[in-house]
Amino acid sequence: MIKKLAKCIGEYKKETILTPIFVGIECAFDVIIPFLMAYLIDNGINKGNGKVIIGIGILLIICSFIAIFTGAKSGDYSAKATAGFAKNLRKKIYYNVQDFSFSNIDKFSTSSIVTRHTTDINNVQNAFQMIIRMAVRSPLIIIFSLIMAFVINIKLALIFLVAVPLLGFGLYFIATKAHPIFEKAISIYDKLNNTVQENVRGIRVVKSFVTEDEEIEKFDKTSKIIYEEFSRAERIVALNSPLMQFTVATIIVLISWFGGKEIVGNNLTTGEFTSLISYAMQILMSLMMLSMVLVSIMISRASGERIVELMDEKSNLVNKENPIKEVKDGSIVFEDVNFSYVNDENKLCLKNINLNIKSGETIGIIGGTGSSKTTLVQLIPRLYDVTSGIVKVGGIDVRDYDIKSLRDKVAMVLQKNELFSGTIKDNLRWGNENATDEEIINACKLAQADEFIKTFPEGYDTFIEQGGTNVSGGQKQRLCIARAILKKPKILILDDSTSAVDTKTDSLIRKAFKEDIPNTTKIIIAQRISSVEDADKIIVLDNGEITSIGTHEELLTSSNIYKEVYYSQVKGGEE
Repeated sequence: MIKKLAKCIGEYKKETILTPIFVGIECAFDVIIPFLMAYLIDNGINKGNGKVIIGIGILLIICSFIAIFTGAKSGDYSAKATAGFAKNLRKKIYYNVQDFSFSNIDKFSTSSIVTRHTTDINNVQNAFQMIIRMAVRSPLIIIFSLIMAFVINIKLALIFLVAVPLLGFGLYFIATKAHPIFEKAISIYDKLNNTVQENVRGIRVVKSFVTEDEEIEKFDKTSKIIYEEFSRAERIVALNSPLMQFTVATIIVLISWFGGKEIVGNNLTTGEFTSLISYAMQILMSLMMLSMVLVSIMISRASGERIVELMDEKSNLVNKENPIKEVKDGSIVFEDVNFSYVNDENKLCLKNINLNIKSGETIGIIGGTGSSKTTLVQLIPRLYDVTSGIVKVGGIDVRDYDIKSLRDKVAMVLQKNELFSGTIKDNLRWGNENATDEEIINACKLAQADEFIKTFPEGYDTFIEQGGTNVSGGQKQRLCIARAILKKPKILILDDSTSAVDTKTDSLIRKAFKEDIPNTTKIIIAQRISSVEDADKIIVLDNGEITSIGTHEELLTSSNIYKEVYYSQVKGGEE
């Protein structure tokens, strides 16, 4: 884990190396100052030697300024290194997520991915900052102070030598007990973020159903679990404070006791005794800082493991060597296709699918909820790979294509399509970033979106809020269709994407498709028979299997499922 995270230091290696170097210089001068103070007291103040007082005083000021300067520089380099490290981490996992297939995304919830990008990276960033500063400063102060203590008085220095390992063992015990609890608490953040995300995105539904109290209760329940887990961990970590205080008090009492005897026996001067007390405080404060580092590492370790898990996740959809980059036409063939989301032949969503769709045909797909209509079309642009069988586009197995090239020629308007914050033009140019204004307007006319866009004061420069919340469902669908048309695809798939528009507009869209993009293969998934009745072929799906294929008239005589849906919609089920 550490090696993988360390690779994200990248171009900030210089700052990462300079930080501990300046910390080391700062520590050296911090340790020299008490020694100079002892000399000042013993040879200057006690003996009334003005020259020594002035000389050592100036030296103390110089040492203090050097310590302050190097401390400031280490802080500056540390800030750059840690901020850069976090930036690279975010970039790496974000870029990796962009390459995920749908099955990879299914493995992680959206809230979990967001938590790893935010909370987890912040935890690791804080730990990294402590490691390159405090984790360097504290051991160096302890080592330098122990050396100086031994130089001054070996007997009293042995007190430190006994206390430090005992305290270190106590801190290690606390760390090992608290880490599993922190790990559990951080994973619950995913649930909390998921609750917040769902509530904010569906706030209109929450308010319309007056379920604010239920949502608050759900939030409070998850928040309470996090509170309880963190409180349990913090109670263990809180043992750190009394352990430190006990150790500090014990060492100071022992130094005072034995130090007093040494002074009486003329084996220790007042200045040396004062410096030993200073070194004792420096050592104990450094141990306190080390304990803070340990707590931070405990929290960040769980976060680091979650980040690395996301970094290590590789897309199960990859290009073959020398993939094909040209899609000849929009013909589609399914040969004995079976598909399972969990890649298990015993849990198939699609079974024995055989289809032959000619380029330029219009295909309708009808079926009940859960009949795997969406799953079927998602295999065409290779959003998932088949479990067995072959899907061909333009006569070639989709697995032989370069994924980007294939998807550039297959435009999908998904059931839950998204608009992004930006102008209408910005959103439409997702389909073609180089599209001219004329091409944008033409695509919108085909999608029957031009008319309502012109009613907006800003027209095509109207700003769309995140998620398209400031346009209606039907307007959003038409904008998404226009965006797909701008790709100039060889295959256009509409996954129930005219459900929010009226039947007249739906009819106008289909008429425009027939007249203006006759060579594009069009696949229309719909719940309304009227949306697919003029298609060249209509596929009836039931429980992941094709039960019938034919024209509207043929299916009215050959398919009981189609006939039932038709009469329930057109004639109210009377027949």
